[in-house]
Amino acid sequence: MYALGHELAQMPAHKFDLAHMRVLLAALGHPEQKFQSVLIAGTNGKGSTAATLASILQASGLKTGLYTSPHLVRINERIRINGEAIANDDFAGLHDVVDRAARRLVSEGELPWHPSFFETLTAMAFEHFAAIQPDLAVLEVGMGGRLDATNVVEPRVSVITDIALDHQKFLGNTIGEIAREKAGIIRRGGAVVTLPQSPEANGAIGNMILGLGARLVSAVPYVPPVSPGSNSYLAVDVAEGAEQAPRLRFRYPLQMMGGRIVVDSPLIGRHQLRNIALAIATAEELHEQGFEQITPAAIERGIRDTHWPARFQVLSESNLRNCGRLDESSARSYPIRELEYVLDVAHNPAGAWALRATLAAAYEDRPMTLVFGVMRDKAIAEIAEILFPLAKHIILTHADNPRSASPSEIRQAAARVDTDIQEGGDVASALRQAQELTGPRELIVVTGSIYVVGEAMRALGVRA
Repeated sequence: MYALGHELAQMPAHKFDLAHMRVLLAALGHPEQKFQSVLIAGTNGKGSTAATLASILQASGLKTGLYTSPHLVRINERIRINGEAIANDDFAGLHDVVDRAARRLVSEGELPWHPSFFETLTAMAFEHFAAIQPDLAVLEVGMGGRLDATNVVEPRVSVITDIALDHQKFLGNTIGEIAREKAGIIRRGGAVVTLPQSPEANGAIGNMILGLGARLVSAVPYVPPVSPGSNSYLAVDVAEGAEQAPRLRFRYPLQMMGGRIVVDSPLIGRHQLRNIALAIATAEELHEQGFEQITPAAIERGIRDTHWPARFQVLSESNLRNCGRLDESSARSYPIRELEYVLDVAHNPAGAWALRATLAAAYEDRPMTLVFGVMRDKAIAEIAEILFPLAKHIILTHADNPRSASPSEIRQAAARVDTDIQEGGDVASALRQAQELTGPRELIVVTGSIYVVGEAMRALGVRA
């Protein structure tokens, strides 16, 4: 799979051509037509929304597929049934089926080149779902929407999360242009779940809904009141024993479907209120479409049980070891100290602002060391200006990915930030460097690219 290359690092990109994807799927017997789905696009929050919705569907007793990208630790994470990642043997078998079909199509002139990494993986996911037959599969769009490889299904519901500037090289230079690409997942006469956002995005999405005669389902009723700087929904569950770490939660009451539930989510941050609302609105829409198993109690349970790592994920080294979440080799490399890690994939300015706000709410005035690495095509200077002033020390690192910016490139982009910036090596060595600088009861924040955070999780022995 990795030999197919990192497609966003290649120009011209071969990823964006649905005609080629449809040729491949036709050769496979159209697996995309053999299961029901929900399709979720957006710049930020689509993974959190997908994970929350999938957890709700599973709590409702529905066999639930989930397809997300990218992965944190293992590629298998991207394809799940009822929360369980696809097994190695199944993954290998699916790859063999899709790869043989692709090579035959290229040799016969039906395709000009082998499908990209993401196209191949998407076809594998569709093959898996067609064989397993979930009641519903929740599909996260990879990038954009209109020309994304996932956009060949006919979803029961289309969901559009918050839109911001990202991937401008491929999607456009304005919020409006990017929103039009994301809105490409809307179907004629179909249901669209979304929330109001910027005027540009609202206009693009609204025009697409009107043009296609689609039906807007607003998630506004499920966003609780939030005042600027309010931390009123942040709760801390105190540990009862040494084997359990204190947990940060977002907790608040909500009226829905004629009843009252208590939203109790592990996804922390004001931005997550919107993602949770989108998942709830989608679940209620699916209930209206005939999935009567989706009840308020199931929605409440599904939100509570959502597992979506590296979204303001808080880790304590001592508790990690006590819970068996930190393997012994990693524990020897990273000696136990009374400090905490926060892992968060803030890979664009909007994500950086969300992380900054959540850090301020959860760890006001807590000294922190920032371990940061990001892809070269991101808005590095802007992200740095948002996050770097929060930290006492900054360790720059890079992921094992050809798109990664080097520490020196990041430092150059962040030249206007006046703080202690040090260039580190790979992610594992950057973590060790951060530990040497970070005192007891202080904080190490690992952020930027999802690839950097994933490598940090591997170095720490943390399962995704």
